[in-house]
Amino acid sequence: MRMRAGSYRSVALGSGIAAVLCVPLAVSVAARASGDVLLSRGRPVLASSTESVAWAAPGATDGSPRTRWSAAGHGTEWLQVDLGAAQDVRRVRLSWAKGFAEAYRIQLSGDGASWTDLYRTGSGDGGADDIRNLNGTGRHLRVLATRRGTSVGYSLWEIQAFGPGGAAPAVETAVTADVPPVAAGLTAGAKKELALKLVSSAENSTLEWRSEYGYIEDLHDGRGYTAGIAGFCSGTSDMLAVVTEYTRRRPGNRLAAYLPALRAVDGTDSHDGLDPGFPGAWRAAAADPAFRQVQEAVRDRMYFTPAVRLAEADGLRALGQFAYFDAAVMHGVSGLRSIRARAAARQRTPVQGGDEIAYLNAFLDVRAAEMRTEAAHSDTSRVDTAQRVFLKAGNLDLATPLTWHVYGDRYTINP
Repeated sequence: MRMRAGSYRSVALGSGIAAVLCVPLAVSVAARASGDVLLSRGRPVLASSTESVAWAAPGATDGSPRTRWSAAGHGTEWLQVDLGAAQDVRRVRLSWAKGFAEAYRIQLSGDGASWTDLYRTGSGDGGADDIRNLNGTGRHLRVLATRRGTSVGYSLWEIQAFGPGGAAPAVETAVTADVPPVAAGLTAGAKKELALKLVSSAENSTLEWRSEYGYIEDLHDGRGYTAGIAGFCSGTSDMLAVVTEYTRRRPGNRLAAYLPALRAVDGTDSHDGLDPGFPGAWRAAAADPAFRQVQEAVRDRMYFTPAVRLAEADGLRALGQFAYFDAAVMHGVSGLRSIRARAAARQRTPVQGGDEIAYLNAFLDVRAAEMRTEAAHSDTSRVDTAQRVFLKAGNLDLATPLTWHVYGDRYTINP
């Protein structure tokens, strides 16, 4: 139902989050809640993306009818307001511009990383949504738009949150700042470092991935020796790629003598021609900065870059990009593409108009099923007690703090 300017749709909901999620929308005209104050005016705001500096995130909380926030992407996007302290939120009013969300969620969080749905709908029709009788508490409030209602991107003239208060002081922000506050994907330095630590927790049982250049052992998983920062294997071509490139940069290095053997055992679990000296030569090479640089370059070329590009093409945020990267490390990029194709047959990707959370759940389901087909990878905790935990918390951008378990070990990364 489209509303004319100056009028608002009010949605009456049952008390409690469970009721919010289960009770059908009831359109009514409700009186303004007595004593509630505006909590969001002038508060710091973060966006998933910004179309231009003219339509930056602060435009949606400054109270001006001439400014708005407009997202750059067409997949899942969000706008997040820091209310300054834990606040009881009873009402949220959204004023959509031309680009509105047909499906969206209003969420609360205490830390900006783990989110709880306060309200959700799959039948938004733009205009103005005045959602009342909410019942939730949190410092951070987020509108998570998961499906577009038009062919253009999402845009909000204003987001207003109301509660008993008192409201935190407004903070001066520049709507036309040179660098609008937006969330980053895995290509950003800090987020890439986070992803590498997450992979290392599963591949090397440590967050200190730079300590693993010299790691090497046979895991008896049918892939021969596994070594280095990304689990390069003598049976899967990537170890051969590392030694080949290292030899190009450092002719005559100790590993160069093993190139014929590496070519011969590629595709098998054999150690023929590698024992007994290859493991020691690998460990010794790890002291050479050039060898460390080669490992990073091969990791990025064979796994990180193609996985992130594929995830970006599917409209996935940082969590989805990491899920693709982790799958590529274990299954190769061809294996990742196979898993992705099976997931997309169940749920559309965000670029295809699907819900990102639903798609990622399907992707992780297929990934876990693929892992269980191999005895050496049948422990799916790197999916079930790590990636799925982040997804359940609504942490699509891998915001810290993060806590997860892999193979029985607990890990935490703080802001």
